[in-house]
Amino acid sequence: MRWALVKVCLAVTAMVVVAFAVPLGLVIREMAGDRAFSGAERQAASIGPTLSITTDREQLLRAMAITEPGSKGWMAIHIPGTGGQDAQEVGTRRASRADVEATRRIGRAYTAQAAGGSVILQPTALGSGAIAIVEVFVPEEDVSNGVATAWLVLAGVGLALIVGSVAVADRLGVRMVQPAQRLAGAAQDLGDGKLGVRVAEEGPPELKSAAVAFNSMADQVVQLLANERELAADLSHRLRTPLTVLRLNAASLGEGPAADQTRAAVEQLEREVDTIIRTAREQRPQTQPATGAGCDASEVIRERMEFWSALAEDEGREVRLAGVDRPVRIPVARPELAAALDALLGNVFRHTPEGTPFSVDVHNGEDAVIVLVSDAGPGIADPEAAMARGNSGERTGSTGLGLDIVRRVAESTGGDVRIGYSVLGGTEVRIWLALHGAGRWERRGHRVVRRRKGRRDAVAPGGPPRHRTAPGGPA
Repeated sequence: MRWALVKVCLAVTAMVVVAFAVPLGLVIREMAGDRAFSGAERQAASIGPTLSITTDREQLLRAMAITEPGSKGWMAIHIPGTGGQDAQEVGTRRASRADVEATRRIGRAYTAQAAGGSVILQPTALGSGAIAIVEVFVPEEDVSNGVATAWLVLAGVGLALIVGSVAVADRLGVRMVQPAQRLAGAAQDLGDGKLGVRVAEEGPPELKSAAVAFNSMADQVVQLLANERELAADLSHRLRTPLTVLRLNAASLGEGPAADQTRAAVEQLEREVDTIIRTAREQRPQTQPATGAGCDASEVIRERMEFWSALAEDEGREVRLAGVDRPVRIPVARPELAAALDALLGNVFRHTPEGTPFSVDVHNGEDAVIVLVSDAGPGIADPEAAMARGNSGERTGSTGLGLDIVRRVAESTGGDVRIGYSVLGGTEVRIWLALHGAGRWERRGHRVVRRRKGRRDAVAPGGPPRHRTAPGGPA
């Protein structure tokens, strides 16, 4: 495109230069010839007053000597014979006698060709009434004087115009081609799997619009791939709930080859599920919000607790459920809340000894719903590391996705997740679900508040008691 634009500009400029320079050069040559012949005619007319007074040869030679053509020997006077006087020629004649007689006969100035140039033949009346012819020679170099210089100047100006137009066209081509090349390169990189490539939104309006569309498309591709990975990870993680049941049931099979094979198969299946989860979570964005039209948190929690209560009864765990006696609407999809709750309760069964009691409490405030999952287990040493594992999956024996699922559900509403000590003596996971848009939630004394646009709105006066921050929490 760049060279095509340069060629077009070169052709157009060359045609314009030729269209103007050639006629202008011809006009300059004509003007130079007219200037030389007009000067010769003036010089010939300057001898007229002398001829009207006298035809004496000496007088005429002195009159011719004071003119420029006469001093150079380029002037001659042809006097006809009258009154018994012979015809005479003063000066050096260059015109033919026929041209002289023709000029005398037609009675007006005449231009004739001569060796090395041209001659102007000017008829002039004498005092006796006869017609004398004044001849002025115009050399060829005087006719073309200054024409070559003028043509060189025109050629230089034309060449400069062509070079300048090519340079401007090249710069314009670069301005157009470089954004297009960057766009093509970015498209190639995106096709090669470099999802982070983006294009600078610059250049002509059309290419700028194309860059905006490309960046939007790339963002959408990244978002779609991230959503696919999250979906695969979430679906795989939900398999851990029935796997937990299988593992617990396999543990109660007793001894024997069949029981050992069953337990080994369950462990292998759990490892495969963990591998799927970790693979799906590679290059996952830090935050992917949960989506959905909303659900009744009390109904979902009661339903999931019925499932887990059967397992708790088998392991001798005491279960307490509170705050679900009336509907509690939250802006979270039912499957997302169920997955988050299963992740936390699965952690309780997976990381606490059998017989460890646990509880689920729901606190419904004006602008937020708080779900507390507590247990009487040993807890873990570092809650910050536990939350970080939700991003990195570095903990041995755990996918690290459980708390991450919970956190994404909470952050999709504007809330968050915190780990602390429970009143049962173990770990407590607090899920804060905002009901009216995003904001940052904090505890201030006995009040749960949301910081938004520089102010704090009270949400739950008399909310759940504040607990000490635990050095650990479930993974």
